[in-house]
Amino acid sequence: MNLLGRINSPRDLDALSQSELVELASEIRAYLVSSVAKTGGHLGPNLGIVETTLAIHRVFDSPRDAIIFDTGHQSYVHKLLTGRKDFSTLRQKDGLAGYPQRSESPHDVVESSHASSSLSWADGIAKAYRLTGQSDRHTVAVIGDGALTGGMTWEALNNITDDNNRRLVIIVNDNGRSYAPTIGGLARYLNTIRTVPTYRRLYRWSASFFAKFGTLGRWTYRAIRSAGKGLFGSVVPQGMFPNLDIKYIGPIDGHDLLAVEEALKQAKKYAQPALVHVITQKGKGYDPAMLHEDDQFHAVGQIDPTTGESLELSSGPSWTGVFADEIVALAEQNSRIVGITGAMQKPVGLHKFAERFPDRVFDVGIAEQHAVASAAGMAYGGLHPVVAVYATFMNRAFDQVLMDVALHHEGVTFVLDRAGVTGPDGASHHGMWDLAVFQVVPGIKIAAPRDADRLREVLREAVDIDDAPTMIRFGKGSVSSQIEAIRRTHDGVDVLREDSAKDVLLLGVGAMSRVALDAAEILSGRGIGCTVIDPRWIVPVAKSVLAMAAEHRLVVTIEDGVKVGGIGTRVRQDLRDAQIDTALTELGLPDEFLEHATRDEILERVGLTADAVAEQIILQVTGQRIPHARPQA
Repeated sequence: MNLLGRINSPRDLDALSQSELVELASEIRAYLVSSVAKTGGHLGPNLGIVETTLAIHRVFDSPRDAIIFDTGHQSYVHKLLTGRKDFSTLRQKDGLAGYPQRSESPHDVVESSHASSSLSWADGIAKAYRLTGQSDRHTVAVIGDGALTGGMTWEALNNITDDNNRRLVIIVNDNGRSYAPTIGGLARYLNTIRTVPTYRRLYRWSASFFAKFGTLGRWTYRAIRSAGKGLFGSVVPQGMFPNLDIKYIGPIDGHDLLAVEEALKQAKKYAQPALVHVITQKGKGYDPAMLHEDDQFHAVGQIDPTTGESLELSSGPSWTGVFADEIVALAEQNSRIVGITGAMQKPVGLHKFAERFPDRVFDVGIAEQHAVASAAGMAYGGLHPVVAVYATFMNRAFDQVLMDVALHHEGVTFVLDRAGVTGPDGASHHGMWDLAVFQVVPGIKIAAPRDADRLREVLREAVDIDDAPTMIRFGKGSVSSQIEAIRRTHDGVDVLREDSAKDVLLLGVGAMSRVALDAAEILSGRGIGCTVIDPRWIVPVAKSVLAMAAEHRLVVTIEDGVKVGGIGTRVRQDLRDAQIDTALTELGLPDEFLEHATRDEILERVGLTADAVAEQIILQVTGQRIPHARPQA
């Protein structure tokens, strides 16, 4: 890594020759493969944006020029070029984040990796630079991996093209994919440019000519494109958005560093917004990724760097896998069930449904608001939509759940994958707000299954409800071990443990039922009798939960959602309304943005382990602290 070792800031790139830059790109790819193979992470997107990122940092002056990556998982090369070359603890506790992070570097601007927001950020930054007299500063937005399918990008473009007096460059990293191939009319239009062989050769040759011969090259390039328009008709774009007033340069081979650099220099000269269209290959330079048709190694765990084979041992079925099988079984029985997702059919488990019933699964791109409003329309038309998304992305569609689904009493089921603490992806990807946010929706029913059988069970119950929204949340990774109930109340609450002494009622939300049971074992050893329940459907609060609460000295709710406005708060309000004065303690996630670390590391820090829960309860009941000790197996 001779050349990469010399790069500690973007300006170190200035002294490199073109041949050295090509060698540096090769070194970066080798480093990414070897490093990410050990830690896991977003490999494919970063292999595809090496040359484009090098060109960006050669042409623009970060951090004086603001560079925004959308989505942020394509920022690994940017991190390497801005002095962050220790990837040994990538996405691990106290290591590099998998997304831009301001605490790491002044070169990082936008931390959230909820896609499609970059153009709005860029619009605002560029306006601020102009209004504060910083007209020599540029704003650069790199948008790719499907982010252009999001509705926010279109809202931003409408405003960007209404005000041309600022220095804003939009780079479309067009690799034709998000997790999987991008969908929609725009995707088909761009795909035509990528896949017509004659035109592909034409634009590559003309782009290189443009790069090598300066002004003459630009004139010739325009002439070639004009001729190409006559030869190939609509295949040759006169602009990605021909009806909007924005300068357009491209398409450019995103792996031709010289061509990209020249295109960016041209865009930089404009005193108005410009769009540079680069065509790239996700997973470029790494055969296992390029040959992997599903997602071209969009995100990987630990892998063999030579073969790309996973090195991670399976610890049992995943939550997503259980859902994937069960939704197909239900769809076989009920032709009204349809699936909807936003650019992540396989990650949320709708791929098997799509294989079995291709006409009944809809991937809408990164457009959660549209997904939910469209689902309301489908429900009105006689279907039962199942909208499957990551819990953290569901926040974006709150208004549609409230006003389009709930207000109209439409039967739509929402399946929230990666709920709670998810681990290495950090603040923007923990699914910790869904319980607090969505329980305020009138009429909604929310379930949190504790194990695989309960997931199958509540999913069957949910798709039978046709006059209200239902929501099912579960975590990332392997399903929790099976927990059988000793009895079930008349209104569906599972009792998991029932001591003769009724001191503490522990209510475990979903996978936290195991923590509740383990804590109860510790408490029992201290002479404190416990009842442990899993409501299954946690909103609304079942009447039997209130009745059991009235029989105990203390109620403790345990949830891996933010405790401000969480399920504990809901139980407290219902107890008060029922005039039940049992004391209640709410245990959950703190009101803060959680770091990237393993789920267990985060739960230990915030006090949501069995030991910590038991200690808090004993301290409250007896005023005494106890040593940490786990129950015997």
